[in-house]
Amino acid sequence: MTSLKGKAVIITGASRGIGRAIAESLAKEGVNLVIAARGKETLEATAAQIAKAYGVKVLAVPCDVSKQADLENLVNVSIKEYKKIDALINNAGVSSQYPFHEQPLEDIEKLMYTNFFGYVMLTRLIINHFVANKGGAVINMVSGSTMVDPPPRNFIVYTSLKWALRKFGKGLFWEMRDYGIKVTSLLPGVTDTELTGKLKDVSEDRSRLMSTEAIENAVKFALTVPANVCPLEISVINQQTPWTKPVIPLKQNHPTK
Repeated sequence: MTSLKGKAVIITGASRGIGRAIAESLAKEGVNLVIAARGKETLEATAAQIAKAYGVKVLAVPCDVSKQADLENLVNVSIKEYKKIDALINNAGVSSQYPFHEQPLEDIEKLMYTNFFGYVMLTRLIINHFVANKGGAVINMVSGSTMVDPPPRNFIVYTSLKWALRKFGKGLFWEMRDYGIKVTSLLPGVTDTELTGKLKDVSEDRSRLMSTEAIENAVKFALTVPANVCPLEISVINQQTPWTKPVIPLKQNHPTK
């Protein structure tokens, strides 16, 4: 298995939830990090805490993944700091859960620019760096909801964009594999994080929600397999999560952050 010690990895949406959990898990393995998120204060505090706890370098770069200029800055600053980036983990995301005819128009735009554009554009901005180095890894946080056909009610825009991201990842792998670049789509179920914790009555039984540990392990697996192996897709679904009855209620007061 490939060692992660001394590698440099960019993680978006890394100041809390799944992103932070992945960042801490990789830091334990000796990975130097670039963590990105919108909130500067929380991001910088997270970077300082991880660096102190695990003795690795952690660069905090405020970034709104829906803005191309922010993404360009993220890539430029990362390469300048570490010279060589070994992996990109696209994790930033937003959710919006409404019947389609009631979904706020601004939410549709936010979903498109954050959950799809941000992933594709950031990948495009870093990919030639990977090509030049004859290797690299892209891990995209997709969604377990893409395993359901038709998509879960009230998640059709969210899930459709995640489906597009899943297809993008497959296509990118076939184009990039001859350059030694790996592309993995990670499909997690509903996870017990700060975001889901703010949702009212998220589950009658919280054991139906996953912890972040399985996702952390899936990321490390994808980054440590032999050079001639690529986990194209990894589905991590809670054993007790039923798709016939939503884990999150259909009517919901959405968290603002």
